[in-house]
Amino acid sequence: MLLEIKNIGKSYFKKDGQIARKVLDGLDLSMEAGECISIVGPSGSGKTTLLNLIAALDKPDTGDISIDGKDLTKLDRIALDLYRKSSIGIVFQLHHLMPQLNLFENVMLPTMGNKDGMEESIVRAEKLLKDLGIWEQRLQKPGELSGGECQRAAVARALINQPKLIIADEPTGALDEDNAKTMADLLMDIHKESGTALIIVTHSMELAARANKQYLLKKGNLHLG
Repeated sequence: MLLEIKNIGKSYFKKDGQIARKVLDGLDLSMEAGECISIVGPSGSGKTTLLNLIAALDKPDTGDISIDGKDLTKLDRIALDLYRKSSIGIVFQLHHLMPQLNLFENVMLPTMGNKDGMEESIVRAEKLLKDLGIWEQRLQKPGELSGGECQRAAVARALINQPKLIIADEPTGALDEDNAKTMADLLMDIHKESGTALIIVTHSMELAARANKQYLLKKGNLHLG
């Protein structure tokens, strides 16, 4: 089992310590290596909160989250940083590229600090940018490119360290119809060709239906569609 979530609870609190809103309530989820799942749900239902917990960007109030048998809730800061760097690739709705860096530098950013394998990372970055159709734009900065081109660079950045799991949070939400379809096709092709597990949070029912399993997040829990 690649990902196992057991009885996760997450609430947001007022300044006086009282619960303002319970977002996740006893949520369970299991995911095999190489699987693709989609999660839909109303705005504010906790989809991004769940992804943040899986990516170890936040901690649950209760419950356990395990990747390859490692309980994320019990790892220290250094181990969590290594986990995020080596095991997870994240694609956000907005690309979050560094505006002062060109595309190639942005893609290579997660490899900074790697003690070994830098030459292999450079070769992999070149291949990713060519496969994604943005090699010619590699020396340009995000402000000089279209939203679709920047989002493709964000996908390359998420893949550069060969993660076991890609998390895509509304990856097509900020794109026009044509670029949204291109991005959806791209993510599914990468998942199928590389065997990387993929979690997609989306409002697009068309994109959600392309996953192996579809879940609805509602009232703090996941329901299999």
